[in-house]
Amino acid sequence: MHIKNILLENFRNYDNQEIELNENINIIYGNNAQGKTNIIESVFLCAYGKSFRAKKDQELIKFDKENCKVEVSYSKIDREGTIKAEIRDKKTFFANGVKQNKISDIIGKINIVIFTPDDIEIIKDGPQKRRRFLDMMISSLRPNYLHLLNSYNKILEQRNNYLRQIKLENKNPSMLDIWDEQLSEYSFKIFEYRKYFVDKISNSIEDIHSLITKSGKEGIKIKYISNSKNKESFLENLKKSRTVDIKKGFTATGVHRDDFMIYINSRPVSIFGSQGQQRTAILTLKLCELKIVKEEIGDTPILLLDDYMSELDENRRTSFLENIKGNQVIITCTDRIDLENESSIYYVENGICKKV
Repeated sequence: MHIKNILLENFRNYDNQEIELNENINIIYGNNAQGKTNIIESVFLCAYGKSFRAKKDQELIKFDKENCKVEVSYSKIDREGTIKAEIRDKKTFFANGVKQNKISDIIGKINIVIFTPDDIEIIKDGPQKRRRFLDMMISSLRPNYLHLLNSYNKILEQRNNYLRQIKLENKNPSMLDIWDEQLSEYSFKIFEYRKYFVDKISNSIEDIHSLITKSGKEGIKIKYISNSKNKESFLENLKKSRTVDIKKGFTATGVHRDDFMIYINSRPVSIFGSQGQQRTAILTLKLCELKIVKEEIGDTPILLLDDYMSELDENRRTSFLENIKGNQVIITCTDRIDLENESSIYYVENGICKKV
């Protein structure tokens, strides 16, 4: 698939901007703080219904303006479409001109894989970042998954509220059975989705890693980590931790605590890996995501590279470019780079994007 054009109105530092894109490689360059990443962000917004960096939707509206609009037109193998986002007091989405009732209704219509310098945090930081990586990928490919996550989190919040009531108001602990049964049901379904996709990553990770490193000296593995494997074990663990949960006032076990780890030569790369190994590991993980999305949708997803090429040395850059052939790519960078004849180059300055 590919994006045909992007329309921005009062979005970040853009007044009114239309950007027509090449089906292959699009290089957007300029100095820092001129609006390059805002273009990447607008595509992400229409793909996932939210920004990958703003905490509040109002941050996306241009200063001194009351609302903003973003419209992305795309083409897939079997159809064309548009996603439009309007932000005022609230956020509203339209697919092909039809208002969508839920944000989840637009997820999966535009398939993207995003690379940013902050992706290294998936490897180095805590399990929340790794769960988010999995959850976003799965949500874009399995519409029901987001519903499961939302339902699980709602029940989890209710259980945590009641745990605090037990502690502070001496409520009846046996009432937790209601939430425990529901949590274990949703936990197992979410676990199955995550385990399935981690297994798919596992099937590709060694081959892709070898292509990037051009060496067979490092063995790489990925492992999904959970303290439960079926509905019964999720339920049993909830009951075992009930006393601790009441003391703490929150649910200490469940799929919201799951994780995955990447190992190089049987050692966790997050702890023992060099900076170069960690960068190679996240690059491998993202290229696995790219491969999986392509297999799942039967089409090529769009790559968004936000100031990412500067993160790679010459060898990794060459290997990376070899692995993304055939995809539409949108690259932001501070210095102009010339990759091939099929690329289009844009210069951004002070919220104005011009094709060079």
